[in-house]
Amino acid sequence: MVIVLKKNSTEDEKKNLQSLLEKKNFKLNVVTGEEDTIIAAVGKVSMDVREVELIPGVEKVIPISKPYKMASREFKKDDTVVTVTNSRGQKINIGGTHLVSIAGPSAVESRQQIMDIAEQVASSGAVMLRAGTYKPRTSPYSFQGLGKDGLDYLKEAGDKFGLPIVTEIVSESLIADMKDKVDVFQIGARNMQNFDLLKKVGALGKPVILKRSYTATLEEFLMSAEYLLASGTENVILCERGIRTFEHATRNTLDLSAIPILRSLTHLPIIVDPSHAVGIRDKVAPMGLASIAAGADGIAVEVHVQPEKALSGGAFSMVPVQFDKLMHDVEALAPVMGKSVAHIRGLSVSSAKPAEARTSKKITVAYSGSRGAYAEQAITRYFGSQEFDAVPVSSFGQIFQDVIDGKADYGMVPIENSLAGSVYQNYDNFSRFQDVSIVGSVTLNIRHSLLGVKGTTLQSIRNVYSHPQALSQSKKFLESNESWKLIEAVSTASAAEFVAKTKSTENAAVASSVNAALYGLEILAEDIEDDPGNFTRFVVIQANNVTRSDATNSNLKPNMASFILKTKNEPGALYNLLGIFEESRLNLTRLESRPIAGQPWRYWFYIDIELKGVGDDPAGFAAQLTEKLKEKCEEVRLLGVYSEYNK
Repeated sequence: MVIVLKKNSTEDEKKNLQSLLEKKNFKLNVVTGEEDTIIAAVGKVSMDVREVELIPGVEKVIPISKPYKMASREFKKDDTVVTVTNSRGQKINIGGTHLVSIAGPSAVESRQQIMDIAEQVASSGAVMLRAGTYKPRTSPYSFQGLGKDGLDYLKEAGDKFGLPIVTEIVSESLIADMKDKVDVFQIGARNMQNFDLLKKVGALGKPVILKRSYTATLEEFLMSAEYLLASGTENVILCERGIRTFEHATRNTLDLSAIPILRSLTHLPIIVDPSHAVGIRDKVAPMGLASIAAGADGIAVEVHVQPEKALSGGAFSMVPVQFDKLMHDVEALAPVMGKSVAHIRGLSVSSAKPAEARTSKKITVAYSGSRGAYAEQAITRYFGSQEFDAVPVSSFGQIFQDVIDGKADYGMVPIENSLAGSVYQNYDNFSRFQDVSIVGSVTLNIRHSLLGVKGTTLQSIRNVYSHPQALSQSKKFLESNESWKLIEAVSTASAAEFVAKTKSTENAAVASSVNAALYGLEILAEDIEDDPGNFTRFVVIQANNVTRSDATNSNLKPNMASFILKTKNEPGALYNLLGIFEESRLNLTRLESRPIAGQPWRYWFYIDIELKGVGDDPAGFAAQLTEKLKEKCEEVRLLGVYSEYNK
């Protein structure tokens, strides 16, 4: 059973409770969180649950029916996110909405070999480096690994390229040599039920990737995870790597069905090793993509520069060009699954220069579109008193990715327009990219013009290009010319740039008048928006765990807070949630709902509130409010506490 203690429970009450449970032969594991303390009591139930609820200091008791206790959804309903820190201080998250790729050779064969492979996989998008240093092999005559030297080479390569290292531990006797060098231990399929090893490795408290044995049921798999959790580590990552069936066309049979089933049974992150599953180099990529489509939190694949010369695993090791193609495909699939791909700062796949590679002291701010976009004007307005570089990128999603990857210090993201409504793509991006926060906001008056090349007239126009929001905001003017074909563009500035390149009097763009000078266009009509009260609200985003304060406007007191919420699936859930804001006399300025990917008829709610009359510590007030909301919601995320900048 899981026992949740009261927030104000005393140390004596905790000790008395633990003493009573130990006398009843329960094995205890105490988990202390930021707000709550819970005790997992494992053993044969020898007392009435109601009796435990009456003990001083106990808030509630949750019975667990599964044989695996701490690994079960009953123990923890929210997904566990395992965090691994690399040599650059960057935190890499596995689980939640993050997608990770772990890559490397089957074994470390030499210092140069692992350096070459680490460089290749890092440049393609891997975030952890895997390789065997002590290799358990079926044959005693096969290559057994370089041992301690291999571990040193692996650590050196990982540190150089910012990749935490993953390697298998095959014996308790190796713990002393490995514990200070390994970032993530791997328990291989052969050792999944080596319970003494599980207990010893779990006691280290480090992250562990546990591979499923090719003969294990899912319950047996989770029971092995339970050994690790019960021994001390909270960071266990499950890895499906294929099971043994009657089929001999592949090395094993990849059990993709295990992913959604495990997802319903456990809160632990789930990754897949398609290399060991299929054992055929050319089949690894499609099965890796299939794993992500099935809901995996990442993949672990084998990559070798010269697999034909590999001392281990050559037949199923991808060559670097194959891995690079796989990573591009993963990037394309991630948004479909509502996830974001984790990158190592400075080594991911965007064209912008990484922040740590820049010599300029200017801050960089990413925005979607081309020179002259309204977002660029918002950047100038917000950061006008500071030195900055406005960096155009190809999409809203790329803004979020570049900010997370450190290729931009901030991002300028449109969130709503007074005429056309919400920019839903960016609400969805906030649910995908969990590693960003809102640190500021600015509102810009949007004034549209119709632009064309020299000689263009209203009568010569056949096609009008612009962003969908701009077309919607200028609906009355555009509809007065029924023969015009309206064509969507990435941004208003991109539309203006395209029209300039076509040099055709049949094309025009709806954009800001500043684009006329930028792209050599003429202004054919000004202020064509439906309503002069046309404003777009932008938010400034920053990566979490970044301490820069250029965007905080320290002279302004935070007056806004934004949340993402998932309500309970029960009658009156939203009503009860909104009651919390009413009780605190808070004004909601925005309430939007967006469907949750993979959960039909379930919705995220996005809420903006004004922080008026909340005292001198708005951030502290928002944190307390978050805890109240958690009592009424399945999931709550505070997006940011910030100030509106509307000078």
